[in-house]
Amino acid sequence: MTLDARVDRRQFLRVSALAGGGLLLGTILDFGAGTELFAADAPKVPGGEFSPNAFIRLSRDGSVTIIAKNPEVGQGIKTMLPMLLAEELDVDWTTVKIEQAGLDTVKYTNQVAGGSSATPNHWIPLRRVGAAARAMLVGAAAQTWSVPTAECETSSATVTHRPTGRTLRYVDLLERAATIPAPELDKVTLKDPKSFRIIGTRVRGVDNHAIVTGKPLYGIDVAVPGMLYAVYEKSPVFGGRVKSANLDVVKREPGVRGAFVVEPAGTDLTGLLGGVAIVADSWWLARSARKKLQVEWDEGAGAALSSTSIASNAAALAKQAPQRSLRRDGDIDAALAGAAKVVRAEYFYPFIAHAPLEPQNCTARFADGKLEIWAPTQNPQAARGLVARALGIDEAAITIHLTRGGGGFGRRLMNDYVVEAARIAKETGTPVKLLWTREDDMHHDFYRSAGFHNFTGAVDASGKVVAWRNHFVSFGDAEKFPIATGNPPFAAGAGIGAGEFPARFVPNFALDASVMQQFVPTGFLRAPGSNGIAYATQSFIDELAHAAGKDPLQFRLDLLAGEVPAPSPQQGGLVASRVRGVLELVREKSGWGTQKLPRGTGMGVAFHFSHRGYFAEVVQATVSRVGALKVDKVWVAADVGSQIINPSGAENQVHGSVLDGISEALAQEITIDKGRAVQSNFTDFPLIRMAQSPPVELHWSLTEYPPTGLGEPALPPVVPALCNAIYAATGKRIRSLPLSKHDLSWS
Repeated sequence: MTLDARVDRRQFLRVSALAGGGLLLGTILDFGAGTELFAADAPKVPGGEFSPNAFIRLSRDGSVTIIAKNPEVGQGIKTMLPMLLAEELDVDWTTVKIEQAGLDTVKYTNQVAGGSSATPNHWIPLRRVGAAARAMLVGAAAQTWSVPTAECETSSATVTHRPTGRTLRYVDLLERAATIPAPELDKVTLKDPKSFRIIGTRVRGVDNHAIVTGKPLYGIDVAVPGMLYAVYEKSPVFGGRVKSANLDVVKREPGVRGAFVVEPAGTDLTGLLGGVAIVADSWWLARSARKKLQVEWDEGAGAALSSTSIASNAAALAKQAPQRSLRRDGDIDAALAGAAKVVRAEYFYPFIAHAPLEPQNCTARFADGKLEIWAPTQNPQAARGLVARALGIDEAAITIHLTRGGGGFGRRLMNDYVVEAARIAKETGTPVKLLWTREDDMHHDFYRSAGFHNFTGAVDASGKVVAWRNHFVSFGDAEKFPIATGNPPFAAGAGIGAGEFPARFVPNFALDASVMQQFVPTGFLRAPGSNGIAYATQSFIDELAHAAGKDPLQFRLDLLAGEVPAPSPQQGGLVASRVRGVLELVREKSGWGTQKLPRGTGMGVAFHFSHRGYFAEVVQATVSRVGALKVDKVWVAADVGSQIINPSGAENQVHGSVLDGISEALAQEITIDKGRAVQSNFTDFPLIRMAQSPPVELHWSLTEYPPTGLGEPALPPVVPALCNAIYAATGKRIRSLPLSKHDLSWS
């Protein structure tokens, strides 16, 4: 933790006595991505109310208000982060109230939901804030009694003097606490985990009751006075623009208040794309008028694109010399020449849509040169910047309120729907709610990138892996790719890292890459990159295990057994001992190798390290003779460090990730024809049904490492584990997804 140069070390944490008797506690922290300012002297406003500009606000009624700064999209962060503060503050969770912050780059930094980063970024800093506040309240009590602070302890928002048994409630100490010198945050005493009363307990999501009772929480629920409703028609071909449209016809439709063409703001597919906006008194009327809309599009260069042409181009690139070498260890050619067995295989995974249940939406109001936005965005600061650039508005004139997101999975990191709503509101001069249809969401996503892996692997006579080569074909800027420095210019979410497993664990290793021109917009889907790479890599490892005549789980342990230098914490690379730990745990809990399974039933295993989490998973699946697939059960072993902060939320994330991964594997695919996405709704892009959902048995492997996030790392292993189980059950190796395109029948 570092200090902002403007702040004296004794003023890390500032305190203000609030009108009406409350206490506001704030701090200045550095989370690594900039200085985080929570604080100083809350401005007083008429009526004794205050803007919530700090983490903690104590009130005379005994309640504790904690500000949730990060967006909530179902990952549980609105509950988990306040638990850290409440624990160290030593208050009862029943007294805690949570308020969602809006975007505020003066007070906060890194207001983002993504990358499973909230836990590792906040585990120590937020606990220190709570502990510092507790220390100040203890100091106030000690002054009151004229006793040493060392003789005082806290519990349930009460300070107790141990020798005499005297007590003072926090609410009785607020004014005096505001006069106590602020402690240095890096020197405050944190609780021993053995004394945790909130961390480690099952805490319900703070919004759960509102969700199940239908209270307005989501972007789709926002309503402001005088609001109109908008729909937005974009080119079905990515990046196309309007040539002409029958606006006069549309404007005559019932309830329509306006219809106009929007020109694109540049050529970037992540920005404001051209289209036709229709604004009406209700969303249904706007949607009905849209059915009468006829647009002639300039479809651009992408109109000839198809899934077939993409696959053909990828196959041609795979046969050519790679455009770039990402990593090369040892002598691949010599190792292959001297190997006992060589295995070659090509793996493919398709584009996938995010498909959150709440379609993209945003409400915006423009007046007097200022723009106010209500949005379920995962990245509000980027949204503000995008809107400012596209509309020519100063960022200081843009306010963004964060609503809860009905799922995101990375889709709401991109803010195209936000800039569209802002542009429409600026044009109309009235508050506008833009709501996409399901078809809009499916046709205009930033998809999980397709990927093509061309593997060659070899084992020696003892079954040890001696060579590994992968020519990875994906998307990016092919012209710049061969000579680029640093990271190769892969498209968003389409890349692979030079350290991807089994790098460092195979002595003769080569990772090469080539890219095709990108016409399909791609982005970051839950466990980006890893969700496809793990499928291909762990499936091919399974092939090598069978070629070597080895048990697939033991084969992985053997592959990890070599003395490979562990990466430093700054490098963030895979630690072999942690992978071995979860593999051994899942072997024990699943009964791997101890069960005699009937024909048509098989067990598959896979592991993956991503987003600082280590997961090994075993899937048991049954395939009928005619090819009907049933996932019987999934066992999960997880190492995300020393502490599970909220077991309820943690289990939710792991179970959801596993089911999400199975859903992707079963039938999800976005195909391209004539430059446009073919799939349009859940009828042809199905989500997993309850009847298809297997039981998931989860086991934690607690290690000495700091806690890490859980929104993403549980997903990648389940897809290859399922495919490996199908091979064990049928003898059919799945080298492309989705499974719905394969005949799994056996005899």
